[in-house]
Amino acid sequence: MKSTNEKPGAEKLERGLQNRHIQLIALGGAIGTGLFLGIGPAAVLAGPSVILGYALAGLIAFFIMRQLGEMVVEEPVSGSFSHFAYRYWGSFAGFAAGWNYWVLYILVSMSELTAIGIYVHFWWPEIPLWSSSLFFFIAINALNLSSVKVYGEAEFWFSIIKVVAIIAMIGFGTYLLISGSGGSQASIQNLWNDGGFFPKGLLNTDGKGGFQGLFAAISLIMFSFGGLELIGITAAEADRPEKTIPKATNQVIYRILIFYVGALVILFALSPWKSITTDSSPFVTVFESLKSFRFNVFGKTIYFTSLIANVLNLIVLTAALSVYNSCVYSNSRMLFGLAEQGNAPAFLSKLNKNHVPVKAIIVSGLFAAVCIIVNKLIPEKALEVLMSLVVSSLMINWLMISVVHLKFRKNKKEQQVKTKFPSFIYPLSNYICLVFLVGILTLMWITGMKLPVTLIPGWIVFLYLCYLLVKRQRQQA
Repeated sequence: MKSTNEKPGAEKLERGLQNRHIQLIALGGAIGTGLFLGIGPAAVLAGPSVILGYALAGLIAFFIMRQLGEMVVEEPVSGSFSHFAYRYWGSFAGFAAGWNYWVLYILVSMSELTAIGIYVHFWWPEIPLWSSSLFFFIAINALNLSSVKVYGEAEFWFSIIKVVAIIAMIGFGTYLLISGSGGSQASIQNLWNDGGFFPKGLLNTDGKGGFQGLFAAISLIMFSFGGLELIGITAAEADRPEKTIPKATNQVIYRILIFYVGALVILFALSPWKSITTDSSPFVTVFESLKSFRFNVFGKTIYFTSLIANVLNLIVLTAALSVYNSCVYSNSRMLFGLAEQGNAPAFLSKLNKNHVPVKAIIVSGLFAAVCIIVNKLIPEKALEVLMSLVVSSLMINWLMISVVHLKFRKNKKEQQVKTKFPSFIYPLSNYICLVFLVGILTLMWITGMKLPVTLIPGWIVFLYLCYLLVKRQRQQA
C-alpha cells in the first residue's frame, strides 16, 4: 500500500459542513448549466431522444458515485479520488487524477462564468459578456475566502432556489398540458410527432431518423453530470461523513429522474423541439413562447406574460452561480490535497485562521480568470469550446474513479475488510461504466468531435512529464 505523503502535524480542514449542507450540495451538483443551458445544443442534435440520453448518462453517473462513495466513506480525507488513486494505483495515478480534476473544474468554472454572462444578456444585451463574468468572479471568490461554513450556507440556499424552481416548473408545465392553457402547440405528442422520438439519425426511411443524433449529443449530455463528484470532495469537511455521504449519494438517481428526465419531458411537450436553439436556455425560450396564452384560476382569467421568462432566467442565473461557487470550493480543496501529497507546491497547503486554503483559492481563481479573456476574444464560441474540453477531462476523471475503485476493492479483499458502503452491483457496474465511457469517446470521434478526443493522449503525456519533473525535484530536495 502506498503512502499519500501527508505530513504529520499538517494543518487540517475543519469539519464545518452539516448534513443539510451536504444534502443540498449534492442536490445542487445535479442542477446547473448542463440542465438549463447545455441541453440546447444537445436537443438540437438529438430532438426528444435527448431525454433517453440523460437517463442513460445519469445511470452511469449513479454507478460512479456509488463507487466513489464507498471509498470516501471508508477514508474521508482531503483530495478525494486523487488520494485513492495515489494510495491504491500509484504515485503517477494520484498526481494525474488530482491535476486532471483541478484542470477540469477550472474549465467548468470558465464555462459557468460564460453562462452567467449569457443569462445577464437576456436582460441587458448591451453589457459585454466579459464584464458580467468579471463581476461574479470577484463576488463568488470573495465569498469562498471567508470560511467553509459560509460556502456551505450559500450553496444550501442556492440549491434551495434551484430545487423549488424546477419543481414549480414541472408542476406548472404539467398544469399547462393538462388544462390546455399552454396553447395548441402544447401536447405530449410533441415527443414523437415532429420526426419521431429519434428524429435525427439513420433508421427512418428518409435517412434522417434514428440513433445518430442521440449518439452525437451524448458527449454534451455528459457535461451535465460533471458536478456530482463534489460529494467526495466534501468528505474531509463533512460532519459525520459515514452517514451524510451515503444518504446524499443514494439520492443521485432520484434527482436525475425528477430534475432531468421529468423536466425535459415537460419541456419537449410544451413546444415542438425544433423551436429550441443552441444559444439560449430552452426553459426560458419555451416559456417565453407561451406568453400570449391565458388560463383560468378559480374563475379568473390570467394572462401568461414575459414575467415567467424573466423569473426563469433569474433561476438559471442562480444555478450557474451555484455551480461556480462549488467549482471555487472543489478546486481549492483539490489543490490543498495535492500539496499534502507533495504533488503541488507546499504553500498551497497553508490554511488561514478559519481553516480555509486561501492561497489555493487565489491560485485557482487566477487560472479561471482566463475565462474573462476568452469571453472578450471569442464570445460567440466560448461556451461551446469550453464544454467540449470539459467532457475530455470528465471522461478521464470518471474512468480513473472506476479503475481505482476496482483496485480499492481488491486491496480491501486482501485485507479481509468489509466496507461500510459497498458500491452497487460490484464489479459489474465498474465494467459497464468503463465500456460506456470508452464508447462515448469513440462516438465523439465518429461524430466529428475529434479535438477533445485527440487532446486526451497529449494531456496524459503532459501530465506524465510534469510528474517526472516534480519527482526529480523531490529527490533533489
